[in-house]
Amino acid sequence: MAKIRITKAYKFDMAHALPGHDGLCKNIHGHSYELLVTLIGEPISDNDSPKLGMVIDFKDLKSIIKGLIVDELDHSMILRTDAPDDLIQIMKKNYERIILVDYQPTSENMIIDFAERIKAALPESVKLHHLKLWETVTSYTEWYADDNP
Repeated sequence: MAKIRITKAYKFDMAHALPGHDGLCKNIHGHSYELLVTLIGEPISDNDSPKLGMVIDFKDLKSIIKGLIVDELDHSMILRTDAPDDLIQIMKKNYERIILVDYQPTSENMIIDFAERIKAALPESVKLHHLKLWETVTSYTEWYADDNP
């Protein structure tokens, strides 16, 4: 059977800071992100399946991505776990959606994190083919499964 790629787009707004950066991005700032998720697989051929002809139901894919990424990160602030403790405490005291990560929260590192989360949650019948994360209207990061065996 033919391999088919399907893609779904997701949008979320998020703030971050890049400590140690040599420019303005060391300061807290935000982006309107767009994440494109492309999967590859064979359309289901079981005539008794309600998903006949689909690689994966877009509704099911939406549920996975929203649960793993969008619902967690939308309107949140990402900081590194090694940020000064007093800053983390002030942020947590004044804001609800503070996410701590153990990496510099660049789009490059976030897309690696997203790929690992998504791969672990997909059914065996489909594979993550690639991700594209738009940070601004003119800048994006890409992750391809073929580049990351």
